[in-house]
Amino acid sequence: MPAHPPSRQEALSVPSDLWSPLPLEALPPLSDLQLAVVGHTEVVTFVRVDRLPRPGEVAHGRDLAVMAAGGGPVVAAQMARLRPGRVRFLTALGRDAAGARAAEELVRLGLDPHIAWRDAPTRQAITFVESGGERTITVIGERLQPCAADALPWTELADRHGVFATACDAPALQLARRARVLTATPRVRQAVLEASGVRLDSLIGSALDPGEALAADQLPAPPVCVIRTAGAAGGEVFPGGRFSAPPRTAAVVDAYGAGDSFAAGVTVGLAAGWSLREAISLGCHCGSACLDGQGPYATQLRLPDDGRSDESH
Repeated sequence: MPAHPPSRQEALSVPSDLWSPLPLEALPPLSDLQLAVVGHTEVVTFVRVDRLPRPGEVAHGRDLAVMAAGGGPVVAAQMARLRPGRVRFLTALGRDAAGARAAEELVRLGLDPHIAWRDAPTRQAITFVESGGERTITVIGERLQPCAADALPWTELADRHGVFATACDAPALQLARRARVLTATPRVRQAVLEASGVRLDSLIGSALDPGEALAADQLPAPPVCVIRTAGAAGGEVFPGGRFSAPPRTAAVVDAYGAGDSFAAGVTVGLAAGWSLREAISLGCHCGSACLDGQGPYATQLRLPDDGRSDESH
């Protein structure tokens, strides 16, 4: 990390034409970082299928797996694989068997979870992964999210170099803004962003997902930059222009978690004081690595202590 991180204007000075992510070996080493995620957790059942069934058809699945996932755990787990040490994760779970199981899995993922327990069912989801790697998700139940009124270590977020938010209320987002860098997904919801008045360092979402459409330019405090990914086509940053995806030689195994892994990489890079192009490059490599394994965690990008790539994931 440079002795003097680039200014915000320098960080946004990326080419306006289509540009390629920098190779991992060209990125700066990562300094020690204190990171956190504020968001939701879902208990997800993954089923691999050759294709989605037609109406009325009986289809056969395989490789059934159940795990704690959703945007919050996936982002936090990828952060933890980039830097040693536990990533603080503020979330909410229901007081049920699914919630108890999820809480145990968050610890096994190497996270430092702080949980607001709710007298409501933990949200669950069923994800079908087709042979080409595309995932189709059905969620069951309401999303549980942490709130500023919960007895969680909100004040400690001021000591974090970077925080990513997937779900919370407006006062909680204001508390998260005390971190050096705050990024979020559009799934935080426009009403929360408007009510908070918070200016994000980056709003990171998918251009292919209608659920992540958000009028960022109409917010009271528009984000410093908006990043919209487009799968194999790369994505676009505003301001900054379009960027390509890293070249791949292997077929996609499972697309679940790739976008969240991308967001984790971008957040870590920005928290380290990297330029926007360097941060997006790290995000691209994180997203691509996630595509190589079943489920969101199997092949997330791992960096050794010097911040360089570990190609074994």
